[in-house]
Amino acid sequence: MIGRLQGQLIDKQPPWIVVDVQGVGYELETSMTTLVALPMVGERVFLYTHLSIRDDAHLLYGFGREHERALFRALIKVNGVGPKLALAILSGMDEDAFMRCVRDDDSKALTKLPGVGKKTAERLIIEMRDRFPNWESGRDASLPLEATNGQAAARNSVADAEAALVSLGYKLTEASRMLADLDGSQSTEALIKAALTQRMKG
Repeated sequence: MIGRLQGQLIDKQPPWIVVDVQGVGYELETSMTTLVALPMVGERVFLYTHLSIRDDAHLLYGFGREHERALFRALIKVNGVGPKLALAILSGMDEDAFMRCVRDDDSKALTKLPGVGKKTAERLIIEMRDRFPNWESGRDASLPLEATNGQAAARNSVADAEAALVSLGYKLTEASRMLADLDGSQSTEALIKAALTQRMKG
């Protein structure tokens, strides 16, 4: 089991990143919360990881906080919630916001997340309420809040942000609409964060 990685961030193509650890490049899928907190390409990073082994692939997921990984692991134990949906949930709201939704029975807020319908939201509230004691242990240290692309002008930020939102489960038309009124000169990470924030407020 790979529990954590420390090395040089060598690529960011949301939601995927590549971390070089002594010459070995590890490809990880991350939540947008972790992605926007990462430093620029070329700098060193420390990530908590979760390895998922399937018949057709070994998939590695990266998290900036141990608390976020704990919630991811709790989410994928919920009936009908796989890694893709768990990452979408963590991308749309942080751990505290999710906890508030569960404690306040706020299924409406959860249904704003891609792939979360009314029944799934209700199931999350019921099942996660019992799981909180197993993983909640206070907030741990987080990655730096500011993030930069590190590959200025190498790719179109809006197109990359749109692709990242689609990978989370939003439809292409919806992703385009979420980005339509945002400043396209921002980094991909900043656009993703702004679009998700706007979506949850709307």
